[in-house]
Amino acid sequence: MQLTVNGEDHDLVVTTLADLLAKLDFEGDWLATAVNGELVHRADRTAHILTDRDRIEILSPMKGG
Repeated sequence: MQLTVNGEDHDLVVTTLADLLAKLDFEGDWLATAVNGELVHRADRTAHILTDRDRIEILSPMKGG
């Protein structure tokens, strides 16, 4: 399926947002995720089904300001 992750196009075989995070080696409870502009909470990632052409943002906190 075609997905855009953090602005980059990917052709991946995944079903859920949790699958995508594992496939791309994103780890940690501190990640923030959004699909098509809508926040997806950590508890909902395993149930959130991705579809072709979804836009996913994966954010992590940064130090500084």
